[in-house]
Amino acid sequence: MTSFEEAETEETVTCLHMTFYHPCQEDKMMFRCLNFCKREQVRADEMAKFGRDSNVCHYNFMDARVSRIQFSLQFYRKLNSAELCFEIKNMSKKTKLIVDQTELGYLNKIDLPWKCIICFGDYQILAETQEGESMDYFETHLHLAQAPILQERCLPSLQPVPENDISSVFPSQSKSPIEIDENES
Repeated sequence: MTSFEEAETEETVTCLHMTFYHPCQEDKMMFRCLNFCKREQVRADEMAKFGRDSNVCHYNFMDARVSRIQFSLQFYRKLNSAELCFEIKNMSKKTKLIVDQTELGYLNKIDLPWKCIICFGDYQILAETQEGESMDYFETHLHLAQAPILQERCLPSLQPVPENDISSVFPSQSKSPIEIDENES
């Protein structure tokens, strides 16, 4: 056998792509400690922590309004399954964490959807999971957004508003419906 045939099978690695946005990034550079250049490996048994305390968090935000540990991500394998996932936990006592439309209070946690938007304060993070097989580690690949990830949407009113009040056009008409027999004309 050749060395190629004897080589171990190469495993694919789960990669969590995270795109960060804050409206004041250009002025305050709160993401300056994040490594946007390359993928980083994180051991599967480590918790990925995001916050402002560089002694505890690997992913640091340079902003006094961010909690020491804002949130954490835990890599795990679902029971009786080969599926590898992430769990997100809010570690901030002061700020709620919103994952898509789910609001997490302090120490609340949920499974991270494969693609979702994480928000706290003015921070917006688009998280996208790229599946892999390795159970020893996962990778993070960080990106910086130039425009807001989440746009404020003005939803149209569900109730149409008439230009003029209809009762003023037909003042003699009753406010309640009138029942009429089919045979009446």
